[in-house]
Amino acid sequence: MAPVPDALAVHGLRKRYGANEALKGVDLTVGEGELVGLLGPNGAGKSTLVKIACGLVSPTSGTARVAGAPAGSTAANRSLGYLAELFRFPDWLSADELLGLHQRLVDSGGGAAERRELLELVGLGEVPDRRVGQMSKGMQQRLGIAQAMLGDPKLLLLDEPTSALDPAGRRTVRELLETLRERGVAVLLNSHLLSEVELVCDRVVMIARGEVVAAGTPAELSRAGGVEIVTGRGVRHFAQATREDIPRIVRELVGEGEDVYEIRVLRSSLEDVYLETVGGR
Repeated sequence: MAPVPDALAVHGLRKRYGANEALKGVDLTVGEGELVGLLGPNGAGKSTLVKIACGLVSPTSGTARVAGAPAGSTAANRSLGYLAELFRFPDWLSADELLGLHQRLVDSGGGAAERRELLELVGLGEVPDRRVGQMSKGMQQRLGIAQAMLGDPKLLLLDEPTSALDPAGRRTVRELLETLRERGVAVLLNSHLLSEVELVCDRVVMIARGEVVAAGTPAELSRAGGVEIVTGRGVRHFAQATREDIPRIVRELVGEGEDVYEIRVLRSSLEDVYLETVGGR
């Protein structure tokens, strides 16, 4: 059996706009059903990378393939769904009409059954006739994800899907992303909300000045920060300690007459890693 191609495979990708080199040999993959967070400051090259994957921009050199097909080809576009950060749907269309319009745009033959399934998936199954202009921002965001999934794409490119939402709305979108992963849909998530990325993404890729400067799982990118112990005399921080040192430290503290109330193993957050890796660039 032939191996399943990555949902997105980018190798040696370069893009130059005149004297400005937006991408400088980027390598990036998103596997089947994988959720990858794309992080970087403004001007890092993230938007250029997404535009190349969508076929809107041609690379200067290197390759980008979607589900094994060259980016921008008909086969690649059929395997791709996209939701821009600043999308705007016509206020007068209902949810069902909006999906019907986009079905025609992507040449999906799923009909009413596909529309019903996707509206149910994003939690809008009870309001197919509600007009976009009468929807909250969170509902419109979920409707946007539904339109990106028309035609059963292998890869979704989502640009800041939770940036304008309240905490409840962000949680709803997180749960939806986890559902997509379970369905085998790969997601490349471009976001500035590092805490959201840390919660939901399998891997993280950080880009600065057109180059990948860090990549890995959130756990791989984080760094041990020692052990913090709350005692009757206050908080004690053991900067070089690890989880394995805790029994010894507790024995020593108790032997010294300390009362131990709480123990925390500290690790750097994704935000800490991001600021150290990208912040000074």
